[in-house]
Amino acid sequence: MKIAVTSQNKREITGHAGRCRKFWIYDVVDNEVKDKTLLELSKEQSFHESSPHEPHPLDDVQVFITGGMGMGLVQRLKAKGIEAQVTHETEPDSAVAAYLAKTLERVEPGHHDHHHHEHHV
Repeated sequence: MKIAVTSQNKREITGHAGRCRKFWIYDVVDNEVKDKTLLELSKEQSFHESSPHEPHPLDDVQVFITGGMGMGLVQRLKAKGIEAQVTHETEPDSAVAAYLAKTLERVEPGHHDHHHHEHHV
């Protein structure tokens, strides 16, 4: 099993999954973390910028843990068979350990601060 955790600053779980471009990828075998690698995407590969109908570098993960995401991303992940987990936990290793122990505190998706961004041309 592969678990992706949003972590734009490489230390804490990021709250805006759609714009996040850095993810810790945990390889889990028999409920134990065997490997942890950092996946860095281009801006065009972020969920906010990429098409849900195209292949994505995170398509091979089974679980996606983040601090916040909207329902659109939840549905996009679900369509690819990826379980979305929103949590208040801020430390990636702790969140993965809690998920594997089935003790990760979940937050309902869509409850994040989503400000309307101005795009200047």
